[in-house]
Amino acid sequence: MSNNPYRQDREELRELLQQYANLKAGRHHSFIEEDGFERIIDYFDEREQYQAALDAAIAGIDQFPYSANLLIRKADLLITLRHYQEALDVLEQAELFDSSDTDIYILKTDAYLALDRQEEAARLLEDAIRNVEGDEKIDLLFELADVYDDYENFERLFDCLKEILEQDPNNEEALYKICFWTDFTGRNEESIRIHQRIIDEYPFNELAWFNLGAAYQGLKLYEKSIDAYQYAVAIDEKFDYAYRNMGDAFIRLRKYKDAIEMLEKVVELNRPEPVIYEAIGHCYDKIGQFAQARFYYKKASHLNPDDSQMYYKIACTYMNEGSWTPAVKSLETALRIHIMQPEYNLALGRCYMEMGKIDEAITYLGNVIRIRPRHLTGWTEFLRCLYAADMMEEGLEYAFMAFEHTDGKPLFLYFIALFMLENAQSKEAMMYLDKAMEVNPKLIKTIIEINPSLLQNQQVVEVIARHKKKKTKK
Repeated sequence: MSNNPYRQDREELRELLQQYANLKAGRHHSFIEEDGFERIIDYFDEREQYQAALDAAIAGIDQFPYSANLLIRKADLLITLRHYQEALDVLEQAELFDSSDTDIYILKTDAYLALDRQEEAARLLEDAIRNVEGDEKIDLLFELADVYDDYENFERLFDCLKEILEQDPNNEEALYKICFWTDFTGRNEESIRIHQRIIDEYPFNELAWFNLGAAYQGLKLYEKSIDAYQYAVAIDEKFDYAYRNMGDAFIRLRKYKDAIEMLEKVVELNRPEPVIYEAIGHCYDKIGQFAQARFYYKKASHLNPDDSQMYYKIACTYMNEGSWTPAVKSLETALRIHIMQPEYNLALGRCYMEMGKIDEAITYLGNVIRIRPRHLTGWTEFLRCLYAADMMEEGLEYAFMAFEHTDGKPLFLYFIALFMLENAQSKEAMMYLDKAMEVNPKLIKTIIEINPSLLQNQQVVEVIARHKKKKTKK
């Protein structure tokens, strides 16, 4: 016996290929067994020499015309070479010799799908599934799920995965897939029942606990989802997706410190990801720890330097601290990536207003209303800026434009009144103020914040008092 089985196998294959070459050339050759032809087919197939592999399959069938295995191999190669109808014909022949081989139905399915005959593929598999059990049934159910995916019958796809889990509750592939399709189809209540049954029988199945948590999360039952995830990580303490989802659930519950703890665990277990660093930064942002938030946003931006949103979020942490100059620097970086993003232009305009650089503020706030003419906040900040710049005539003109572009939002009636007062148009100003108070009296606080001395204007006070009396009578 050889001490080197690999070498012996290689020599046997070389001899087999020589015999096959002799056969093709019509020279004297020894008899090649059926499994010998299968090895020759494998040899060419592994080297992606598909036509040569097909030729070998045809030669084998000439020698063994009743071999279902060789017919199946031939059909597989015909599909690879895109001869789909010919492959179906060969598979019909193979089925006569061995109708129990599930590869026949799987390959037929591939051919039908390639020919855009999805319903025939589904019917074929549905019929075949009724006649098989065990692993073969599970294999065909997975194939059927893929068919339903192909022609977007996602409810039936979910049913296939459900049936697989009834057959094999610990099937990892089905457990992974059903989690996604539960979320996609919204069948969360059903998923909860499926996974509770699995857990009753297999309480240490961490994927079932995870899927249970995900289904609760889909129903916004965050406390229950966290409980399920905690069982999953108790079974597998390195289950990073459970920590990730727990982090999200804690964020939804506004338990930001708990969320940070979970997300930091994800960072420990996995390669760093921008989305995780961003989520940790968001949590620190929410609890007012802006330096820490900035630290994680910067980590996210280092991993994904083309994400302009990270530079914007960094800028917001500076703005929350009143650090306008570094905020401007971050916003300028964001704008270099996405120059016409209204959110960034708006923030930059606000920064320049705080810095007293009114001309620059007008430029960037003007960009906002030019990009988004219906942007309520953009118009509001732009009009504030014009007021601060003592540009009263321009302000009145733009206040009318704002009212028009925002489909008559009452807020801009207040701005019209404000600018009219500054332009010594008191009578007209009171008319617009009266109209604004009629529609939404609460919004007067906007212009009072801009100019508190309005409360010392007798005409303004009278209009306010009149509407208060009307409200009291109602």
